[in-house]
Amino acid sequence: METIEIPGIPTPASRVCLGTWAMGGWMWGGTDDDASIATIRHAHELGVNVVDTAPVYGFGRSEEVVGRAIAPIRDDVVLATKCGLDWGDDQRPFRNSSPQRIRREVDDSLRRLGTDRIDLYQVHWPDPRVPFDDTGRVLDDLRREGKILAIGVSNYAPAEMDALRDVAPLATVQPPYNLFERGIEGDVLPYAARHGVVVLAYGALCRGLLSGRMTAGTTFDGDDLRRYDPKFQQPRYAQYLAAVDALAELARERFDTTVLALAVRWVLDQGPTVALWGARRREQLDPIADTMGWRLDDAAKADIDAILARTVTDPVGPEFMAPPARPA
Repeated sequence: METIEIPGIPTPASRVCLGTWAMGGWMWGGTDDDASIATIRHAHELGVNVVDTAPVYGFGRSEEVVGRAIAPIRDDVVLATKCGLDWGDDQRPFRNSSPQRIRREVDDSLRRLGTDRIDLYQVHWPDPRVPFDDTGRVLDDLRREGKILAIGVSNYAPAEMDALRDVAPLATVQPPYNLFERGIEGDVLPYAARHGVVVLAYGALCRGLLSGRMTAGTTFDGDDLRRYDPKFQQPRYAQYLAAVDALAELARERFDTTVLALAVRWVLDQGPTVALWGARRREQLDPIADTMGWRLDDAAKADIDAILARTVTDPVGPEFMAPPARPA
């Protein structure tokens, strides 16, 4: 397992991070807690020591499951969770990064996770109604108090990171980033490289599109967010599936590997990155070894870009996932 140093965290972090959004069940069609716990422990056996969760993932359920799973191995785990989302009785999240909200959230998360510290505490979405320096100050207070070790943000733009960095040390940024969603390449990615900020790339497999397992007949049930993701609606869905087929052929012929391994390796080769790998079953983690110990050459990267330009003629980003700001 390749590792990377995250400022403020003494344990080297694996360059694959286990994402646990689906383990909360919400927006993923349900989940099985026992299977989730087994998956988290299997990830640790495979060398994955970074586990990423959030209060909003199942409205506390994911954090509780993570806490139960890591209890016997807590000191070996880089534990990452988030703050800055609120919700009412309707369970519709909205942004709230006020100091009061963050103070309440950190204590709730520590209780659910069954730990005395959070290694990486991330603001889930930028809140336009709260000055970024106010958010940064309360996070730095929590760091000085020992409740958290390092500060991260998610879905922040460079100017927003600058404002927070004026008052607090910033260790990580977590944006959406994968072969199909590359918006950060013009701003966030070079910013991170310039300022020593580690990029935790979420959606590295683009909600499963880059797993190689989806077909035109794949269906999604219940509250699964892919029922509303524009990438999974025709005619775009056919374009993305055609891209996956072409990428799979390149991966097989050039590197004797899978499109899944190619997609994750591509993320890891883009800079100071960690790839978030979402899973809720043990077997979904078995291909991790295929992503380690090799690199994409420049010719392969150029061929990948050519495939995407040829097949995805109507691309769309991940904007549909953004929660609203608080009501006035």
